Amino acid sequence: MKKSTSKRRKQEADGADVVLYTDGACKGNPGPGGWAFILHHPKSGKTLERSGAEPRTTNNQMELRAVIEGLRALKRSTKVRLVTDSSYVEKGLLEWSPGWKRNGWRRRTADGFRSLKNAELWKELDRLTSKHQLRVTRVRGHAGHPENERCDQLAVAAYMKLGEGG
Repeated sequence: MKKSTSKRRKQEADGADVVLYTDGACKGNPGPGGWAFILHHPKSGKTLERSGAEPRTTNNQMELRAVIEGLRALKRSTKVRLVTDSSYVEKGLLEWSPGWKRNGWRRRTADGFRSLKNAELWKELDRLTSKHQLRVTRVRGHAGHPENERCDQLAVAAYMKLGEGG
């Protein structure tokens, strides 16, 4: 039996002031891509949706951009529950970024240090997350999660507007 949207949202909030749902999409990798977020404020029930696109990008860049833009939309320091379908975002935030930061935003390889892909986006995300109390939840993409599906629709629609996505 499916949970009601309000019960599921309340569970996802789990003490957070806002829930940030995000997704990125790309046609080709690289190719035209879009990002989208939904910010939900459980206490008021208010929701904000935004999306955007870039003509030549990657899916990982759009996943990061969605989180960055969602956090930029917050006006003050707050408790945020991030809900993403991206293991890249989840692992980057929870596992990899402390080491990257220690190593000057480079990653360690068998041959020494290498440039970090998307370093500027990761640095911006690090700057934004330092202002908030962030908890991350990963959901399966394209598995029927309503806000994740909505973010995907918004991200695809955003890059389709570029005229190159069809």
